Amino acid sequence: MAADTQDHDFPCSLVIRIPFPTNRLAKSAIGTLSVDEELSPLVKRTFALVGLFNDVTPISEDDKTVLKTVYRATTNRMLRVAVNGFFESLNVVVQVMEELDLDVLYEKGIEGLEGVQGVEQGMTGSTVSGA
Repeated sequence: MAADTQDHDFPCSLVIRIPFPTNRLAKSAIGTLSVDEELSPLVKRTFALVGLFNDVTPISEDDKTVLKTVYRATTNRMLRVAVNGFFESLNVVVQVMEELDLDVLYEKGIEGLEGVQGVEQGMTGSTVSGA
């Protein structure tokens, strides 16, 4: 996808939109991912929280559940390398949310929790000591 505006020094661009179940989770993701600066001066990245369908119309903060990330780079190769690193970091953020965050565990989503490390659904029982 091409970015909205063209930057002649950074002609290669990509817009990535990642929806989250809640605004709080989207804010957590943007806060976590924005800490690390791009490693190369040949790549620029910006983050914004936007609505699910439109990032132009004013909406409430609670409706801003989509993490919009815009990448600009000097070459396609630099863009690819930067975006690969971004998706690796995003994968870690989402895995931590799935394993530790109550909103993700208890909100009905597209995917189930089957196979998530450390989560056993429907299991009841007692502790090793029998308590």
